[in-house]
Amino acid sequence: MTDEFYATIKLKTGEEIFSKVSALEEEHNNKLLLHFPIVVEEIIIRGRPAGYKMEPWLKTTSDDLFVIDLDNVMTMSESSDIEMVLYYDEYIKKSNRDNYSKLDSKMGYLGNIKDAKKALEKLYKL
Repeated sequence: MTDEFYATIKLKTGEEIFSKVSALEEEHNNKLLLHFPIVVEEIIIRGRPAGYKMEPWLKTTSDDLFVIDLDNVMTMSESSDIEMVLYYDEYIKKSNRDNYSKLDSKMGYLGNIKDAKKALEKLYKL
């Protein structure tokens, strides 16, 4: 496995994905290891680019590593766009479920259903 780099990959299926990529070199077949591949859509407001919408490439799995065969790649471009890399890293950090702990009052957690029910019943009785 070689060093990791950020890249935009255009697959033969027409999909365009952005990911941290490593090359896997095997004896007869070259593959790419994709770490958190995402689909990026540019948001345009009033005819001007306003930002990016990022979504996971595969939405029905929680896996973060994927191997694709280099034969399925139409083209690939290493990304030197610092802004895109920062957006990607921030998206991955926010979407990583392992980083989240239980809710607390600082995050907006105010109570549970039992306590809310008691409070509402008390208000109703007054």
